[in-house]
Amino acid sequence: MEVCLTTGYRVSDVLSLKTEQLERSSHNGGRVTVRERKTGKLRRCRVPADLVYRCMSQAGRVYVFEGRFDRLRHRTRQAVYKDLRRAAKLFRLDVHVSPHSARKAWAVDEYHRTGSITRVQRNLNHTDPSVTMLYALADQLEARKRPK
Repeated sequence: MEVCLTTGYRVSDVLSLKTEQLERSSHNGGRVTVRERKTGKLRRCRVPADLVYRCMSQAGRVYVFEGRFDRLRHRTRQAVYKDLRRAAKLFRLDVHVSPHSARKAWAVDEYHRTGSITRVQRNLNHTDPSVTMLYALADQLEARKRPK
């Protein structure tokens, strides 16, 4: 989840990161290039050195986030979703959280940081700016739903 929050990558793209790929990134300033599984588009992002180090300290031989039963496969989106739901319950969070929430949180932060919907759209590889608006303004939309 921390990688998703830091990069804006989809959870499926984070889970498919290979150990070798992340190791190479530590030699080129933390730059990681991922081919998005959903769209097939390339997306390049910088991952902070301390996060690369933490990921590498628990990485498997093939995948950074290896599967529980088969070390030659990566962890599944469903397993991450279940872990996240379990954590939300432990912390008694009364909101719906999912791995995709991290991507939206990244978009909100990026929009507040840059003030540019176009830049957020480009970074998320969205073709439709209205989808990006929904992501970047998710905090304001959520605030409207809450009772005052």
